[in-house]
Amino acid sequence: MSAARSIVPHAVTTDPDKYKLIFENDRVRVIDYKDKPGDKTKLHHHPDAVLYMLSAFKRKLTFDNGKSVVVDVKGGEVVWNDEQSHIGENIGETDTHVLFIELKQPRPQIKSSS
Repeated sequence: MSAARSIVPHAVTTDPDKYKLIFENDRVRVIDYKDKPGDKTKLHHHPDAVLYMLSAFKRKLTFDNGKSVVVDVKGGEVVWNDEQSHIGENIGETDTHVLFIELKQPRPQIKSSS
């Protein structure tokens, strides 16, 4: 378990009005996320995940280290997201709608041969 995961709460806990748990088992968690222009989340954590963008949107992500990035995505895109903690803000003119498929098992560590 990463230090961030143990300190920063999961998104379903911090913003239950936006993140809805729709499936969970011992290996994955599937979350439906929706917000409107101007909406902003609290600082939260996501494990490694695949994201399926159900709508086009523009967001600003501010990470727990203070750095930020603006993402402008098209509906239908599928992307990999490494584990992270951030605040998300809808800075566009359209609603955000995303499915998160979060992995519950940590990524295997590759041992170097020495």
